[in-house]
Amino acid sequence: MSTDQSTRPSAQHSPSRFGALLAFLRNTWRGLTAMRTALTLLFLLALGAMPGALLPQRSLNSAKTDQYIADHGWWGRLLDRLQFYDVYSSVWFSAIYILLFTSLIGCLLPRTVEYARQLRAKPVLTPRNLARLPHHRQSTVDASADAVLTAARTRLRGWRVAEHTEEDGARSISAERGFLRETGNLVFHFGLLGILVAFALGGIYKYEGHVIVLANGGENSEFCNSGVANYDYFVPGLSVDGTQLSPFCVKVNGFTAQYLPTGQPTSYQADIQYQAGADLSTGTWRPYDLRVNSPLRTAGDRVYLLSHGYAPRFTVTYPDGTQRSNVIQWEQADPITLLSSGATKFDPPDTPDPEQRRKSQLAITGLFAPTAVYDGTVLSSSFPELRDPAVAVDIYRGDLGSDSGRGQSIYSIDQSMVDSGRLQKVARKNLALGEEITLDDGTRVRFDNVEQWVSLQVSHDPTQNWVLVFAVLMLLGLVTSLVVKRRRIWVRVTPAGGSGGSGRTVVEVGGLARTDQAGYGEEFTKVADELLRAARAGRES
Repeated sequence: MSTDQSTRPSAQHSPSRFGALLAFLRNTWRGLTAMRTALTLLFLLALGAMPGALLPQRSLNSAKTDQYIADHGWWGRLLDRLQFYDVYSSVWFSAIYILLFTSLIGCLLPRTVEYARQLRAKPVLTPRNLARLPHHRQSTVDASADAVLTAARTRLRGWRVAEHTEEDGARSISAERGFLRETGNLVFHFGLLGILVAFALGGIYKYEGHVIVLANGGENSEFCNSGVANYDYFVPGLSVDGTQLSPFCVKVNGFTAQYLPTGQPTSYQADIQYQAGADLSTGTWRPYDLRVNSPLRTAGDRVYLLSHGYAPRFTVTYPDGTQRSNVIQWEQADPITLLSSGATKFDPPDTPDPEQRRKSQLAITGLFAPTAVYDGTVLSSSFPELRDPAVAVDIYRGDLGSDSGRGQSIYSIDQSMVDSGRLQKVARKNLALGEEITLDDGTRVRFDNVEQWVSLQVSHDPTQNWVLVFAVLMLLGLVTSLVVKRRRIWVRVTPAGGSGGSGRTVVEVGGLARTDQAGYGEEFTKVADELLRAARAGRES
């Protein structure tokens, strides 16, 4: 007896708890799939993307991101913990994306099913009292009911029409038009859903890389898309491991820039050649005029011209007469005047002893100005074009730290080696083109030449065409849903005096728009006038 009493409450409460859980899940699903929820999530997605545009992103420039965090102290560290520097791969952005995707599917599928049912259904029955509708006309015509209905069907050609016989013997026509409005609405939302799917698939299969090449048609001017190691910076998709890149090669033969007197660039143009497909085996190079926003499209990839800069060439003549020449890009310090900074590094020739080689390495660091101006001895640049090139160099000798196993920027030297005294500054001087400086051991460093470099971006996204298709569908659907009006018209004919056959007929016309839109009253008046005019013209002889 006691056992039965102890188990009875559990049996009574289990169904109620299960029902409560089902009700909670059902209400949650209804809330998630409501259109207002989808709009809210879409707004949150746009709002969540703003930090990705306003803040540095680690996937694009990790060094700049780290510097931003260091400059902003606790605020920068807080944003880092909240994943504001990895917006598009963050947990919260992914959650909004997935919830929006789920909400759209749950919202669109029932609406599509309901819309299909409406397309197959007949127009609704004629209301009992047409005079209560927002738009109403009534007239008595000298024509039979059959003639009036025939004239009405002729005028309403193109509408979805159904004819009814009512209980009191009156006959009526129900007509509907404007189903394309809902079609456009569905097309718009399915286009939005398609874009979300395309972006998700793009994140899996796309890749993007940046590379800097010299624009001289010779040394270091060729790039081949054969592996990740050929890039200066590479961002793979989730399924991209870098072993199956689209094969092609690009060679930059020259670069030309046009500037306004203010120094503002008006055009960039790179004279390139490329190989793809069978050209790789035959050695055929095809010319292409690469410009900003006019990418080279080959092998399923796009090659963009991003920017350019300068690479000073230095020649080092050692005391024994041996010469070493090196040219490497220097990065822009001022994007307006293209004042650049960098480091050109040299290993001593014929030095088999590793210790001696490390103690004799050279680094030429400093500033390069394409159009030199001086404030005393301080070098700057007044124009981005190569008019009067000069460099202000500091020359270091010692251990560059290239054998330490640590990564090192090509644009600078390892400051820790300077601080430890293993790398020492031995000279400083401003050099014009062709000038040289002699070090204390007789080594001469000459500023020989200047070459230009270009920055190329390679993008591979197999879903970009689908994104365009879905974007066009969204636009067409939006325009259709805004332009087309969903409306209904009913025509009721009743023989005057309640008698059938020929004679006079009472004609009532009622109209209703599914949504309040300006213009339907005018359209209804026009259609009603034409219906009544056609009814009068349909008088039987």
